[in-house]
Amino acid sequence: MFTLVKTPHLISATFSSYLWHFSRKEPTLYLTFDDGPTPKITPWVLDVLKEFEVKATFFCIGKNVVAHPEIFNNLLADGHRVGNHTFNHLKGLKTDTKTYLENIEKTQVAFLAQNPHHFETRELLFRPPYGKCFPKQLKALKKKGYKPVFWDVISRDFDLNINREDCLNNVLKHTENGSIVVFHDSEKAFKNLKYTLPKILDHFKAKAYQFNTI
Repeated sequence: MFTLVKTPHLISATFSSYLWHFSRKEPTLYLTFDDGPTPKITPWVLDVLKEFEVKATFFCIGKNVVAHPEIFNNLLADGHRVGNHTFNHLKGLKTDTKTYLENIEKTQVAFLAQNPHHFETRELLFRPPYGKCFPKQLKALKKKGYKPVFWDVISRDFDLNINREDCLNNVLKHTENGSIVVFHDSEKAFKNLKYTLPKILDHFKAKAYQFNTI
């Protein structure tokens, strides 16, 4: 619902029924990757996560799952979590609720077509593209069993106006215990992501942080 690096407390407190972060008591982080799966980039992310023995959560676009099912199945096989990011990366604020929900359900169908058993007992996760949608859309999704997931730190790796050091510092400066951190496994973000992700993992691993899926 914003473009700041760090989510203001006022926003997370106002919309407290949505997930913004986990407990601040434990040194645990929750890395998330939006907009994949994408050839070359998502496999690279999976290789880096495997190297550091880290699990993460991927908010996938339905049309990309249909186009690249083998990558989608690889991230499931590696033990990562998957969430719904709409089928066409829809802007909720420019889409009527009926169309928005249908697009999300179409994505879930794409997930189930690849691995129906994986999703039988797992909570349905959803993150709106751009972090923006109408409250009534989220309310309707919650009724359908979806858990809205936002974040408290966004790397802005997709931002072509920042350099890779800025991207790295966005995460290092603002991440704290329980943070949900956003990256993107997309072509647009790859230059910053490729530099930032290994350094983030190395930094927080050295500080004895744990990494969990949502």
